[in-house]
Amino acid sequence: MAQPDLAAHALSLGFTDARICRADEAWEAGERLAQFVADKQHATMVWMQDTLERRKHPTAMWEDARSAVVVALNYGPDDDPLESLNHRSNANISVYARNADYHDLMKKRLKRLAREFAQQTGEGVKVFVDTAPLMEKPLAAKAGMGWQGKHTNLVSREHGSWLFLGVMLTTASLEPDASEIDHCGSCTACLDICPTKAFPEPYRIDAAKCISYLTIEHKGPIAREFRRPMGNRIYGCDDCLAVCPWNKFATTTAEVAFHPRPELRGPLLADLAELDDAGFRQVFTASPIKRIGRDRFVRNVLIAIGNSDDLSLLPVVRMRLDDESALVRGMAVWALHQLSPEEFSSLSARRLAEETDSDVCAEWRGATG
Repeated sequence: MAQPDLAAHALSLGFTDARICRADEAWEAGERLAQFVADKQHATMVWMQDTLERRKHPTAMWEDARSAVVVALNYGPDDDPLESLNHRSNANISVYARNADYHDLMKKRLKRLAREFAQQTGEGVKVFVDTAPLMEKPLAAKAGMGWQGKHTNLVSREHGSWLFLGVMLTTASLEPDASEIDHCGSCTACLDICPTKAFPEPYRIDAAKCISYLTIEHKGPIAREFRRPMGNRIYGCDDCLAVCPWNKFATTTAEVAFHPRPELRGPLLADLAELDDAGFRQVFTASPIKRIGRDRFVRNVLIAIGNSDDLSLLPVVRMRLDDESALVRGMAVWALHQLSPEEFSSLSARRLAEETDSDVCAEWRGATG
């Protein structure tokens, strides 16, 4: 496969965009990542520290890599993803997780692209879709696909902030595309809208304050200071992406796999809170949501219920006070206090005497905000 055909072939396989950059040149992204970790802004994601040296540069993971072919899929929504934040008895799920897991779809296509390129050129190839210590966003910016905006995500003049990324590293020395410059200008919309003020400064994020981190990566109880700002966001947060002015140039994805499943377009919190482990696995089969497990998911749902002001949700909260998971019980206590302080007060002494988990006991002792 000749180089000029490589990007065209990627588009023929269903990718939205494909660009090339050198993988063996020096870049600043590695030092920025090292500073991010040194400042402890990776929160509990210890894998970022453990894989830091391999993650700092593509050739640190594969010394033979000479070029990177970056591919992208546009998953832009066909409506305003923040509109459901106004319906507080319903759940808001991040746009990317409202249907199939993008990793599976992208990796299948990327493997085909790599296999056919290797067969025709004899060059070595390796593919990555957000599952290995490789920094896709800096590579995409270096390849001219866009630039890393002030919200740290990739922004494209053609596709806004709605792009999934994948990378094929190869031993081939390919002609690189021109890199893109930063077009954010003086705009701070993505920083200003963040519910938890997770950006200490432009182009830097404190993961410990990010709702996407808290609802997906964080395994324990969510700190009280972040519960109210979460609103009804139960998996991820699209605020900083959705408000980006460059989205006006994005086209709605034609990928059926990314169109929201009807049951995940603002599902009722009551239905989600009732899920047991088997029910959770059934509802979220082939979904990226499945990986966080039922307990963390219901934890998030109960926080949303506590923020709903919907007293009709009290029965499901009461049911979760006796859940087998201490994580779920603790958030049910908090939700109960938000919806009915009187009932919380009447139950707290007895429940506290019966509870054995320290985190849940702390909720009964101090669920005040």
